[in-house]
Amino acid sequence: MSVVPKPLQHIVPLQQKLAPVLSVLERLELIEAITSRQVGHNDLVDSLTHKQNVAEVLNRLGELQSPEIAHLIEMLPQTLRFFVWDLLKVELAAEVLSELQDSVVEDVLEKTSPDRLLSILSHVEPEELAELADDLKQEDLQKALQQAISQLAADERDWIRQSRSYEEDQIGDLMSMDKLTIFGTISVQDAIKELQNIEEWPDQTDKIFVINATNRLLGELPLSTLLRRQGSRLITDVMENDCIIFLDSDPIEKAITAFEHYDLVSAPVVNARGRLIGRLTVESVMDYQMERAEDKALARDGLSVDFDLFGPILEGARQRWAWLAINLITAFAASRCISLFESTITQLVALATLMPIVASIGGNTGNQTIALIIRGLVLDQITSSNLRYLVMKELAISLLNGLLWGSVLGSAAALLYQNITLGLVMASATTLTLLFAAGFGILVPLTMHKMGRDPALGSSVILTFCTDSMGFLLFLGLASLLLVK
Repeated sequence: MSVVPKPLQHIVPLQQKLAPVLSVLERLELIEAITSRQVGHNDLVDSLTHKQNVAEVLNRLGELQSPEIAHLIEMLPQTLRFFVWDLLKVELAAEVLSELQDSVVEDVLEKTSPDRLLSILSHVEPEELAELADDLKQEDLQKALQQAISQLAADERDWIRQSRSYEEDQIGDLMSMDKLTIFGTISVQDAIKELQNIEEWPDQTDKIFVINATNRLLGELPLSTLLRRQGSRLITDVMENDCIIFLDSDPIEKAITAFEHYDLVSAPVVNARGRLIGRLTVESVMDYQMERAEDKALARDGLSVDFDLFGPILEGARQRWAWLAINLITAFAASRCISLFESTITQLVALATLMPIVASIGGNTGNQTIALIIRGLVLDQITSSNLRYLVMKELAISLLNGLLWGSVLGSAAALLYQNITLGLVMASATTLTLLFAAGFGILVPLTMHKMGRDPALGSSVILTFCTDSMGFLLFLGLASLLLVK
């Protein structure tokens, strides 16, 4: 009799799964606010109501997985955030902790009692403890963390000490200690028996690493190969010798490129002596890429990577002061370009309404070019041999767009103000501004990259200043030459 497979259940959207617990939390907060304002309210009734609401929250949380609870905590205001965090059991709190953003981790741990904090940290994996040791800055949290590390086994403490010695951009900082290894001198049948006795396999295990008695890496054995080979053959006879291996000191960019090109799921990491010390997985590489993309997106807008959407107001304001100050300086400098042509604007008021359009379209073109250049730099697609072609291509595109949209804007300005010369000024200024914007869009990120700086950090601020200033100078300068007598 054939078995008909059951249809897969539809994946419930995250917001839909969180909606019930959010509704309970909102009701709980409302009830607490109302009862605190009432005079002569019954403490017993309030206590029973509170316990009922807490029990309902716990029931709702029990329906969620740790990543979903972490997302819930990140989206809650601080009062409710700490309330939910305190309700979690120690084991679950340790799982949730590994899923939280760095900015939220320190926030919740600072409000955790010392005894509960130590209990939570004792259930955290060594990889997560090593990461926390680098991220936590508060002195009391560091003491609790070191106490939790001291309770680990000797090999786990050594691994944490070693992993903390790497730079943030090295593969050693991203590798994990969980891996499956076998000796090359045993048979396939014996290897299968050993693997069957392992209670819990590491996640994303697609291969086994073959080592010798001194822990030197000899090769790797995909699980599919292991299951297809004869049981009497030695592992060294069926393993793959030509495998992709990373040094712990290699840059993470090298691993990202390799995982993308060769569709890797996992790969071994060795030290300078060829000894196997860890494993790199596609999950860790993807997490690193996503975190880096998020960091660059925030940095591009002048925000810190530690930004917490529901964090303290003063801290949020302080994080934005530096970039607001820089923007203020560049905006003031751009405004001085306008002040050079005050007499021109006074004679022809239409210029004041048209010049923001020129600066705006220039900024848009420059931002598009910057995005493409930064992407090319990240993917290592830009070299000295193809840079000339890239520059000419971007300038040609800007010239074509400038002629097209400059003609459109010039015609609109001429019809609106009944002035053909004003239309020519508008068209010419638009075309020239797009050309300069493309040039700045290439020059700014390349210069910052050459200086060893992140091209995504601050490029937009510099570009905005350049395109605004140049747009105002070109438009008002041409107007002074052609329109004002």
